[in-house]
Amino acid sequence: MKIEYDKEADALYIQLRESYVDDNIDIEEGVTVDLDEKRHIVGIEILDASKRLSLKDIINISIENLPVEKIETANI
Repeated sequence: MKIEYDKEADALYIQLRESYVDDNIDIEEGVTVDLDEKRHIVGIEILDASKRLSLKDIINISIENLPVEKIETANI
């Protein structure tokens, strides 16, 4: 997952996973969801982000109840 903010464009993009964007849906004016070829969500774009979200909203990210499994590395 990656979150990017373009100050010049005042656009916030939340990329949920890396995939080719095949289509998008406008949820409301200035909010678009990008979809892959199977119609799974790839990312969300928010235009005029500073008007829709406060700086506090943008920089304070909370991750809760994330199921984390131990990642084992193979011996090489």
